[in-house]
Amino acid sequence: MADDYLVRIGKLIRDARQHRGWTQTQLAEALATSQSAVNRIERGNQNISLEMIARIGEALDSEIVSLGYAGPMHLRVVGRRRLSGSIDVKTSKNACVALLCATLLNKGRTVLRRVARIEEVFRLLEVLNSIGVRTRWINDGVDLEIVPPAELDMESIDAEAAIRTRSIIMFLGPLLHRLDRFKLPYAGGCDLGTRTIEPHMIALRRFGLDITATEGLYHAQVERAVSPDRPIVLTERGDTVTENALLAAARHDGVTVIRNASSNYMVQDLCFFLEALGVRVDGVGTTTLTVHGVPEIDVDVDYSPSEDPVEAMSLLAAAVVTESELTIRRVPIEFLEIELAVLEEMGLDHDRSAEYAADNGRTRLVDLTVRPSKLEAPIDKIHPMPFPGLNIDNVPFFAAIAATAQGQTLIHDWVYDNRAIYLTDLNRLGGRLQLLDPHRVLVEGPTRWRAAEMMCPPALRPAVVVLLAMMAAEGTSVLRNVYVINRGYEDLAERLNSVGAQIEIFRDI
Repeated sequence: MADDYLVRIGKLIRDARQHRGWTQTQLAEALATSQSAVNRIERGNQNISLEMIARIGEALDSEIVSLGYAGPMHLRVVGRRRLSGSIDVKTSKNACVALLCATLLNKGRTVLRRVARIEEVFRLLEVLNSIGVRTRWINDGVDLEIVPPAELDMESIDAEAAIRTRSIIMFLGPLLHRLDRFKLPYAGGCDLGTRTIEPHMIALRRFGLDITATEGLYHAQVERAVSPDRPIVLTERGDTVTENALLAAARHDGVTVIRNASSNYMVQDLCFFLEALGVRVDGVGTTTLTVHGVPEIDVDVDYSPSEDPVEAMSLLAAAVVTESELTIRRVPIEFLEIELAVLEEMGLDHDRSAEYAADNGRTRLVDLTVRPSKLEAPIDKIHPMPFPGLNIDNVPFFAAIAATAQGQTLIHDWVYDNRAIYLTDLNRLGGRLQLLDPHRVLVEGPTRWRAAEMMCPPALRPAVVVLLAMMAAEGTSVLRNVYVINRGYEDLAERLNSVGAQIEIFRDI
């Protein structure tokens, strides 16, 4: 009976693939698997999970294949398991999405190496494909090839995909060089309170971009006679604001000075990519960037984004809360030094290897080994600052870490309106967190974590923090609707399982 079921599923998959006009190799690339595995599936000779059927249905855009797959993805977590061994840090989510937007500057072929296969990237690819950009996964689904069309078809933009990612806002910088008028759907992403795009508008107006917002759309118009006649001073030192200004400056025929720029990891990766496109950027790693723009970019380029410091922090926090010894390889140390300095003061026992270069040739990496430690609450509050301060996205992980430490820790997450509130979800798992106001949380430790079933917070980093606490809790927990985690992490559950966690992916049927 089971064999007959597999044969019928295999025929459905084969028919859907052929209807799409794909070869087995093309489907294999989309799934990051081998052609032989696809062949076995289609012949009914390989067991296939509901999750794999769902992935195939999404790849082939086929409701027939996804018949019987319903509802969001959930995680079932068996806690109190020690982690061991080593795990590699994946490439930066935030760098990858910026680089995908930056490919719109180039008329040539772009290959990005080891791109994070995450929902945020998939949504951007859907948007790019809808406006005529050809993309395909190559080299067994590891790398991504992007080839733009001669003319973009903005009228066909996939609005549903666009509104699910805030990264769409970074289309503004490149598009103002290609189109005199265009429309973009409102930017979406995490639920982190009101996040104005006015700093973007202030910077991009200097390049002649004028935006009006009506009925869920940004209506853009470009006045070609306008160009920066003095340095652009950003009104906030934001990452995406800086990236948008860089993207606009890259094809501006002249020299653009950007002050109060972010010097964070994703901005540096974007600068290195622009240099590969032939755009000179002075001051990388500082708050003043000088961009020597070129009016036309038509090159075939191959670039490797660096590793993700926030994922590195996630894995470090996983080791701390589960009291494990774990080696985290390929850690971009330049962007984690403040966090490690704070953790050292709290009593973290760790070693780090000698530094070596990332594949981009510029970012400094180390291998970091974390051991079980008796932590004390820090004397000072935990609060983020623009780079080189403690990373804004790493602040939530200190809630779980502080909960394992002896004493009280004050966490001041001043950047986002709602994110500190989501950290109090840890109280469902035995935490003792007191919300002082929308930005400040007082954490009392140590914590005896206990299992619970709960919905995933709608913000990426707090959602992962809840997952880490479940890994430390006695018993079996369930975390429901984890799409937000998949937005920013590739195969996180499977990778944690590879070092000793016990996390099962399941869906409601």
